[in-house]
Amino acid sequence: MQNFQKSKEVVRNYIAAFDTASQDQMKSVLAEHTASDYCWRGMHPFYEQIGAEAMVDTFWRPFRNAFAPVQRREDIFFAGANECDNGATQWVVSTGNFLGLFDKNWLGIPSTGKMAFLRYAEFHRVNEDGKIAETALFCDILSLMDQAGQYPLPPMTGASFLYPGPRTHDGLLFDEQEPEEAVRTMKVLNQMIADLDGLNKSGNDHCSPELLSRTWTEDMIWYGPAGIGASYTIDRYQDQHQFPFRENLEDKVFNGHIAR
Repeated sequence: MQNFQKSKEVVRNYIAAFDTASQDQMKSVLAEHTASDYCWRGMHPFYEQIGAEAMVDTFWRPFRNAFAPVQRREDIFFAGANECDNGATQWVVSTGNFLGLFDKNWLGIPSTGKMAFLRYAEFHRVNEDGKIAETALFCDILSLMDQAGQYPLPPMTGASFLYPGPRTHDGLLFDEQEPEEAVRTMKVLNQMIADLDGLNKSGNDHCSPELLSRTWTEDMIWYGPAGIGASYTIDRYQDQHQFPFRENLEDKVFNGHIAR
């Protein structure tokens, strides 16, 4: 069984250095902690960037310029072996919110002069040399627009608010974890993905709650992005997300994951 403490340390050291770096230091700090062929994958409108310089110029400099000073409010941190490549690579995950003062326009969104939260999920692949070789970053821009009074879509089927961290307050897994727990977790996760993918293949867009209860507890919470929103309990999740989503999108295909 692999040990992930070195990979966690690499990412924690990067976060500590980068989050406290000045705008002039960001590129050099990022280059110090990443591989020479570092690949950063963002969502629209950032897309894929190669190298520290391109990544900073595309995302971090404009974001920090608009929201300074920025705090990382981390709720979840963990690491694991990538099942998609039979454990050949290790990935480290950080999720939570970036908090800042929205004092300058960003992505065409008018500033508010007030504090704002940008929900994020950040995935880092650490190579054998102890460098971050690849990163994927997702952030909830629609939620930020909602906070700024600029929400562009019809009303959400779920609820939108500042989502809290885990109810158990134990999402920051900095220390070594029990391997058996990871195996058990992946078994449940893979069953959930297989069940949902089976719905795509069967064309069943209105499954029974019993199908979801195979892998989800009755009091599950779905923290969907803004535009969809959050739902509590299986029944409300189906009413407020699953059924509207599945019944109004055709030809749904699950294309797999780069990392799991």
